[in-house]
Formats: sequence, C-alpha cells, structure tokens
Amino acid sequence: METQTRSLLDHLSPERRAAIEEHVETLLSELTLEQKVGQLNQVNADFATGTAVADMDLEEGIRDGDIGSVLNFADLDEARRFQELAVEESDHGIPLVLALDVIHGYRTIFPIPLGEAASWNPEMAALSARVAATEAAADGVHWTFAPSVDVGRDPRWGRVMEAAGEDPYLTAETSKARVRGFQGDDLAADDTVLACAKHYVGYGASEAGREYNTVDISETTLREVHLPPFEACLEAGVGSVMNAFNLHERIPASSNEELVEGILRGELDFEDLVVSDWNSFGELIEHGVAGDLRDAARACIEAGSDVDMVSGAYATELVGLVEDGVVDEALVDDAVRRLLTVKGVLGLFDDPYRYFDEERRSQRILTDDHRAAAREVARESLVLLKNEADLLPVDERDDVALVGGLADSATDMLGAWRAEGDPDDVTTLRTTLTDRVESLTYVEGCDRDGAVGDEQLERAVEAVTSADVAIVAVGERYSQSGEAASRAHLDLPGDQRALLEALVETGTPVAAVLFSGRPLAIDWEADHVPALLEAWFPGVEAGPAIADVLLGEDDPSGRLPMSFPITEGQIPLYYNRLRTGRPAEDGEVDLTVAPENHAEKYLSRYLDVPNEPLYAFGHGESYTEFAYTDLTLGTDAVTAEETLSVEVTVENTGDRAGTEVVQLYVSDLVGSRARPVRELVRFDKLDIDAGDSATVSFELTAADLAFWTADETYAAEPGAFEVQVGHASDDITAVERFELVE
Repeated sequence: METQTRSLLDHLSPERRAAIEEHVETLLSELTLEQKVGQLNQVNADFATGTAVADMDLEEGIRDGDIGSVLNFADLDEARRFQELAVEESDHGIPLVLALDVIHGYRTIFPIPLGEAASWNPEMAALSARVAATEAAADGVHWTFAPSVDVGRDPRWGRVMEAAGEDPYLTAETSKARVRGFQGDDLAADDTVLACAKHYVGYGASEAGREYNTVDISETTLREVHLPPFEACLEAGVGSVMNAFNLHERIPASSNEELVEGILRGELDFEDLVVSDWNSFGELIEHGVAGDLRDAARACIEAGSDVDMVSGAYATELVGLVEDGVVDEALVDDAVRRLLTVKGVLGLFDDPYRYFDEERRSQRILTDDHRAAAREVARESLVLLKNEADLLPVDERDDVALVGGLADSATDMLGAWRAEGDPDDVTTLRTTLTDRVESLTYVEGCDRDGAVGDEQLERAVEAVTSADVAIVAVGERYSQSGEAASRAHLDLPGDQRALLEALVETGTPVAAVLFSGRPLAIDWEADHVPALLEAWFPGVEAGPAIADVLLGEDDPSGRLPMSFPITEGQIPLYYNRLRTGRPAEDGEVDLTVAPENHAEKYLSRYLDVPNEPLYAFGHGESYTEFAYTDLTLGTDAVTAEETLSVEVTVENTGDRAGTEVVQLYVSDLVGSRARPVRELVRFDKLDIDAGDSATVSFELTAADLAFWTADETYAAEPGAFEVQVGHASDDITAVERFELVE
C-alpha cells in the first residue's frame, strides 16, 4: 500500500517548497555540530526553569546560536529584541520560533476547550482558534502548544479542561477544527500560528486522575481511544506534535521509539516537528530509565524527538554523544532539518519580523468582532443539565436574587491557561443581569473559595426569600482545574452545598449556574435544585452568554462531552464502556435491599449507587422537546467498499424554536475483541422552529466500523451492527440493524 506522507511542505506550491528545501539544506551544510544542536534547544524567557539551561544567559545564547526557539516571552518589544539578536548578530542569522501556550484564546478568552467541545459544533472550536491565532500572531507568537487532544475519562484529572472529553470521535472532530483555525490556509500569513497536537500519547489516562502520574493502557486502548484524535490532527495538517509526560509500556513517551519513530513517523507518516513537553527529556531520570542527562539525550534523539523544551539535555550532552560516536549525526541533521523547515513554512526566512507590527497589533486584539465570537461560542457551550417544572428561562420582569461570589468574579471566568487574558476585559454575570433584569438583588452568599460566613448566609437567605427566583453561582475557582490541579473529591468546594440547602429551603425556586473545569459530583444538587446550568469557565463574554440563555433569548444547545458521576467511586466512567460477562441493568436493581439470591448478587454493579452516571455523555436539555421518527437505512446489508446511508426525522414538538444535537451511535454486536456497548460515529446540530421537522442524513463507511482486531490490524469485521440515534448516549430513541458482508 502506498503511504501518504504528512508534511507541512505538502501544502505549498512546488516553487515555494523547492526554495525552502534548498535553503534548509544550504544552512545544514554550513552549520557546525554545536550550532545544529543549538537549534534544537528551546529555552524559557519568563522564569527560571530549574534545569540544565536555567543559568544560560538568554541574549548571549541567542547571539551565539545556542538557542533555536523561545517560549513565554514578555511582550512584543522583547520578542523583537530576541529576533534581532538571532537574525542580525548570530553567525547564520537564523530566526527564532517564538512560542506560547495559546489554549482557548489569546487576549479575547473563549470558553475552556472542554466547554467548547460541549457545543458539539466543531466550527465553534475553529472560530475560537482562528481568533486566537489572529491575536497571538499580531503579538509576535509563531507557535502555540495547542490543541490538547487527550481523551479524558477521569474528571479528577485537572487537565480534562484542556481537551474535548471522553470520546475519541468528538475529540477528533473538535481537534481537527482547532488545527484549521490556528493554521489557516497559509502558515506564512500574518494571522496564523503553527499548531501542536498534544500530549502524545495516553496522557489522559493518568492513573487515579493524578497529574504526572503513570499510565498503563493496552495496545487496543491506545489504538482505538488515544491515537485517533492525533491522526485526525495529522489529516488536518498539524505541523507539530508534543510528547506526553507519561510512560507507555513503562518507557517515557519522549524516548519511546515505538511511539515516535514507529507509529507517529512510521505508520502515520508524520514528517514534521516533535517537541518535548516541559523538561520531559530531563524527567527520564526521575522515571528511572536514564541515569543522567546524557542517557536521556541519547534516548530521545534516537526515538525521533526533535526539540528539547528547557531540559538542556540536548544543549549539554548531544555534541559529546555525536563526537564520541554514540549518536549518529544524521539523527541531529534530521531533527534540525524539521525545525528549519518549520521556520521556512512560517515565512521567517523571508521576513523574520513579519509578526512584529504595533499598528496591526492594535487593530487585531480584543476587537468587537472577537468579543462577539467569544459570546457566540460561550452560548453554545452552556449545558442545561436539569430544568424542573420549566423554571428556566427566567422572566426579566421577575424579582431576581443573584447569589455567589463567582457571579462577580472576573478572573475565574477566564479559566486556567488564559494566555494574555485580563480580568478587566471580562463582563461578569452580575454586571450583565444588573443591566438586563428589571429588579436584581445581588448578595455574595459565599466567597470564590466556597466559604460561607454566618452573615453572608443570613443575607443570602433574606434576599432569596423575598425574590421570585434565585440564580446561584457555584462551582470551582479557575485554579482548581487545569495542570497540576487534580482533585480527589469532586463535590462543590467549601460550604457551597450548605448554601444551596439553605436557599432551597426558602421555597423560592433556585437555578444554579455551575462554573467548573471538569464534571462535578453533584448528586444532592441534582436531586434538590430545580434547575442546573453547566457554564464551565466561559471567558470574557461570560455574563452576556449566560444571560442570553437564562433569560431565554437563546435555547441552551450544549451537550456533555464528559459524563458526570454520581460519586467519585464510579470513576473512570464513560459511555463507550465494554460489555461485561455479568451485566446489570440499573433499572432492574433495587439498591435499597440486599440481593436475595445468586442471580441478583453476582452481577457487575455496586451495592450503594447505580452503575449509571448522574448525567451521561451527550446529555443536555432544551427549552423545547424533540421527537425522532422514521429512522431509515439505505440497505440492510453493505460491503466494506460501499457506503451506508442513514436518515432520521427530527421534530420540534414544543412551542418554541430550539436546537437539537442529533447523535448517531453504532454498536458492533460481535467482534474478535469485545466491543463497546456503543460508539459515537456522527452528529449534527440543528435549529428547528416550533412544530417543524427536519430530515437528517448521514453516510457511514467501513472506516466507521473499524477497530483493532484480534489480528492486530485496524479493520471492520463482517457481522451484525446496530445504528442507534437519539438525544444522548443514554437516551437512544431509534434503532435499526444492518449487516456488514464480505
């Protein structure tokens, strides 16, 4: 089978490609070994790293050709200064690549990526990334370390906020869109940045949800769950990939030849740049697979990893390894060639200062259009978890009590990984509702940490008692999720539950707005609070976006990208679980009484809680109702070379316009390996007027049915399948069967 390479050069005209390749080869022939190694050395400009390059004089290192890329520079003036040193004072004038973690916006901050994924609309992720790239490029950034494509099934892990949740297909579709948004059609354009798919690979499976912890996944799980989003990014043309911190088969990802050289470069034909995560080369020593930096440098360069982010392993050891005959210089040449090619594709050889324009900067950052985009994405990210007795939307003429420090906390709305986000740019929920509700009383009730004082509680109860409806903002602070923010307990921090208990007891209807970077364990709240709206961390337009939904100007259209557990004891919890030999359907089990016989007891279930999540993947309510009818397959038997057409009719049976996310799952009924109960393979988001209906069409191919078979190939096996369509992974309303035949 002919391989299809995946290189940034493939997207260029033949003339431009040839010019870049010629220039790169000329430079390689002129560079000394020391200068080549210097190109692979990435240093941090913002704070000490505590690694082998921590004491390096940054400006002197750039001038001497010992640095090829810099991350975390202070501002445009510093970026220009660094580039001037590289271009005008180093021997060969090779420009730097300047990098920054631009995760969900640059200055105009959008919802956290998990929230964007909750939109179930990849175009929202593309829009967010497009705006972020435009702003970051205008401020001197060439390279962002995003998107994060880690499939996360453990909400205790704080970094679930950075990616798209528990499902590989939704993650793949969202991640492809982010790559397109960042990189645009031409990386030499002054409004694009190089994207980086991370963390390669399996990082989302950190044991116990604990940051930087070990990972132990099977080859099948690697192939079916964690690799597909990376392959999707490669198909979208991503120009760089970042190593993960974790082990795979007890070998760190950065030095794992099977992962990098074998799968990424070999099977997936990726020809561009691989960068370490922060000091991940140096951490080989802590993992116990390298005795010192020399061992680490050798292992990583031989595995196919190119750029060393801040560890100094390459800078201090690679020259000696080559001179001693331990490492082939050709490996260094390959890595440098890839980095120089990126610089050429970015247009830096043509104009190293193309990203440094003060006038352009002032015209492209935090514009009205960008804020409007942030509001649109935030609106679509909101998930209505519950709406008892149609409490929402709130009538703007009602007397409304707004409670909770998070309702007026600008900094928390930005979430973690906020790049250049500024709390002064944020419009809070309190600010917006003050303008849009005729009678609003705001009381803090609890501070941002969830602490509730006696006086705060008394004032909150008084305000809610005299109101028509209460809107209560609760949840995490932004610093309680993100990197190095794992939580063993996922309930509302502090005394927030006690606050809600007191407010619910007043008898005034309560709607809770939840701010978080992850699914929370809110079993009591789901039982007792009439309405729950998951807002994630929505960004600079938090207040207007949430108010648009609370006041009914927009239908809540978000759906969960991760399951919400009843309790932490159910974790890891995900919808596309494997079948078990002794299944227990929760609806058939009465957990209030002890099992009376063998058949009831020896099943795969808990004694104290159901197996089912509190809110399942794909869940999300609307202000109207939708019905599914007429699920039709084009045929009941299809070959691997044919396409299966699927149609279903969706009707808005309510009395107002609304938005539905049509979710199509496939269940492979018998396979050579055990197959998940269902897997998402398509979705579509529809706006439907009251009383109207729409016919949705999907096309399925054998690729949608393929898995890592017992023969260790990725293939679709002949047999029986179910097409399942519905509102959510636990709310399937239409099912049809078909056969895949030889």
